[in-house]
Formats: sequence, structure tokens, C-alpha cells
Amino acid sequence: MAQPSLPPYNVGDLEGADRRHAPAAARNVGAIGDVLAEWLPPGGTVLEIASGTGEHALAFAGRFPDLTWIPSDLDPVALRSIRAWAKDRPVNLSPPVALDASDPPWPVESADAVVSINMVHIAPWEAALGLLEGAARILPAGGVLILYGPWRVTGQALEPSNEAFDLDLKSRDPRWGLRDTATFEGEAEKRGLAAIDRRRMPANNLMLLFRRT
Repeated sequence: MAQPSLPPYNVGDLEGADRRHAPAAARNVGAIGDVLAEWLPPGGTVLEIASGTGEHALAFAGRFPDLTWIPSDLDPVALRSIRAWAKDRPVNLSPPVALDASDPPWPVESADAVVSINMVHIAPWEAALGLLEGAARILPAGGVLILYGPWRVTGQALEPSNEAFDLDLKSRDPRWGLRDTATFEGEAEKRGLAAIDRRRMPANNLMLLFRRT
């Protein structure tokens, strides 16, 4: 898929109307950030895949000033929102890049960590595999891939809210839906990404940690 072209990074012409708002971002940013504080490296570069509105990128760049945070998305509307939220950005928040996880090569050639929040279940399976392949390609040995979202846990019944969410996703696009952790971790292992940790989060979400072997 061709990447949309973007103008130079100049936020002066962006208005508040360009800022999209995701209520869930305000609810989960603190809890996600607390886990990131444990799992991210102390310094280096973080590539965020599917940054959406840009609210997380702004918050995490502010919380982790020793990390260079690179937001990304494929949607031009999301990219404008990221730019608008970053109008008064901290110096370690980089301009957003147009990136399709399933379309190599990525415009970022290396990173110490890759973070993706609420992407894998709202994307075709090919994009989830592309996320793994891209992370394996750009991470050094010991680099980390961190994911957040709702998942199916092998051997456990889905919570009613996640069951309803899964049905809603599939009604909107049959290629979407909650992924099975064992299946995903198996695909990660094939690509040199070892499942290291899993953290239960509020609202029936999980955070998954993978390390590049």
C-alpha cells in the first residue's frame, strides 16, 4: 500500500479542530505508562505503531524525556491529529511518520523499542504479522516490542465485554477481532521475538512484552 505524502513538519497552520480525542486514551494513559516505566529501556528510540490521535505519544514523550518518541500512523487524518497535539511538543517527540505495518520497508530503520496500543485487533491478521516482522527487522538484540489491548487468552473464556467487543469488530470488518495470545506468541517466536512478560490491565486488557533474541 502506498504511503500518503506529508507536508514538512510545521504545526503553525494546524488548528485545535485537527486534534482528535479518544476518551479511552485519557483513561488508560496512566496505567499503560506505569508498565512502560518498567519495560522500556532507560534511553534510546521508541517507535510507536498506529499512534491514532497522538495523545499517547504526547503523554509518553513527556513522561520519558530520555527516550526519543517517534509516532506513526497510516491514516492522514490521524497524522494531522498527531501533529496538532504536538504543537507544543517536548523536544524528544519526533515528527510523525506515515507507516503501514504490513508494508515493508518501514521509514524508521532502527529503534530500541516498538510500542503499539490497540492496533492488533483493529487490523487484518496480515498487519499483525507485519508488525512482528517489522519489529524483528528494526530492533537490536535485546530490544523490546510492547503491545496493549484486548486479547483472547488460550484456555480462558472471554469476559462478556470483550466477547461483545469481538463480535462488534467482526461485524464491522470480518478481518478484525481479538487475537489469541498463544497464536500470536508463536508467530513472534518464529521471528525471533520471545514472549517475556504479560500484565493484566484495567477494563479486561493485557500488555504483552517481547524481547528480540
